[in-house]
Amino acid sequence: MFRKRMGMIAAATAAGALLLTACGGADGGRDAAVSATPGGSKAGAGRPVAQDLNYLSGTARRNNAQPKTGDWANMPGKPAAKPVAKKWVQLSASAAGKLDPVVVNGAGFTLYRFDKDTANPSKSNCNGDCAVTWPPVVVAPGGKIFIDGVKKSDVGVVRRDDGDLQVTIGGWPVYRFSKDLKPGDTNGQGVGGTWFGVTPGGKKAGQATGGDGTGGTGGSTGGGQEKSTGPATSATLFDDAGFAESGAAQGLAGRGCQNVARDDVASSIQAVGSLKIWSKADCTGRSKVIDGDVADLGAIGFDNEVSSVFFG
Repeated sequence: MFRKRMGMIAAATAAGALLLTACGGADGGRDAAVSATPGGSKAGAGRPVAQDLNYLSGTARRNNAQPKTGDWANMPGKPAAKPVAKKWVQLSASAAGKLDPVVVNGAGFTLYRFDKDTANPSKSNCNGDCAVTWPPVVVAPGGKIFIDGVKKSDVGVVRRDDGDLQVTIGGWPVYRFSKDLKPGDTNGQGVGGTWFGVTPGGKKAGQATGGDGTGGTGGSTGGGQEKSTGPATSATLFDDAGFAESGAAQGLAGRGCQNVARDDVASSIQAVGSLKIWSKADCTGRSKVIDGDVADLGAIGFDNEVSSVFFG
């Protein structure tokens, strides 16, 4: 009886080990957090999810994608509050507003990166309400990523906390902005000093400094002004006071007088250096010289009254 019982235990143990191996491990085959490149390399445990995806050169249209699928599913209009993993997404090097180059999706909407994420290893830190305002670009397992003007080696995916696969460029997870309502909008540029359009290499669009795209024009995000002795060459105008990350924003750059695309809506402004704001287009009307960030334009009599900016 003893030998029979021991034999049954041994057989059950062997069967259990076989079942465990077939299921992919003690977690039943559930993938851990994975950052994968087209070649199948990954950071972290689990199988290389990129092998489940198809990376195709060219646009969705040139590859005969079906209408009302992928990036075209909710076109035109803002993204769904709860992003749905699409059968395909498109990454195209393009220009939008004053951002050139910047990556847009198959419907022409600007894609963004978030400073509070990490690129090595890839990790999204935008969840919950953040992911409602900034819907992540997610692709379904077995889906397609059309690559147009972006290096295949710079494109990958990372598994989000909710299990979805989010597209990455240069390791940075990418997002839409819910307040971009039409192709070419760049209302998310500079929001909170942490959101920027993403370049084809994963850098911050519209940034002139910083080897990895970490330099910027945002200056301090505190409540006061950051003083600087030189003239500013760019600025970010926020619709809400305090550089509110949840509100709309717009970037402005150049030399001399620059008209604001959406005038009379700014309540705070970020800039590195001095500039002059004007109440009317073409640098006319009332004016005020500022040096650095202004968290509340109402405090200097310019709430919702900036129509043009003079740089230099």
